Order: sequence, then structure tokens, then C-alpha cells
Amino acid sequence: MASRGRRCGAPAREDELRRDERADQQAPALQGPVLPPPPPVDYGVFMQGLVQAMQMQAHTQAALQAQLEAHICLDGAYERCTAGKS
Repeated sequence: MASRGRRCGAPAREDELRRDERADQQAPALQGPVLPPPPPVDYGVFMQGLVQAMQMQAHTQAALQAQLEAHICLDGAYERCTAGKS
């Protein structure tokens, strides 16, 4: 098996520096269109939308929970559903 030691007695740190330099030289330069900056964000409008979405999610979750409870009551567990509710 071939030896993987340092070449010509060079210290390990020099080998690492040379390897890093070669990697930098081989990396392709990024070329392409320069994009304009993104448009400004109206955070007030963003927050209103976020709050509205969260309210809708809470409403949907409550409706689904009520629907699930009603379905359980219709499946023959009516006594358990109405027990304690008066």
C-alpha cells in the first residue's frame, strides 16, 4: 500500500495551505446576471395576514374538534358524550 506521508518532509500545515490554495484556484468564478434588490416589505400588511391566517386556523381547528366530538356521539357513545353535561 502506498504511503500517505508528507512529501519532501514538508510540515503538515504547509500541505494544508497548499491544498487550500489549489481549491481556491480551481473554484469556478460565479458569473451571471446581477439581480436587483428585492422590493421593500410592508411588515404591517404581512403581520395582518399572519394574524388572519392564525385566526382562521384556530377557527378551523375548533370546528373540526366539534365535528369529531359530534361524530363520536353518533357512533354509539352517546352516553359517554352526554355524561356530565347538563
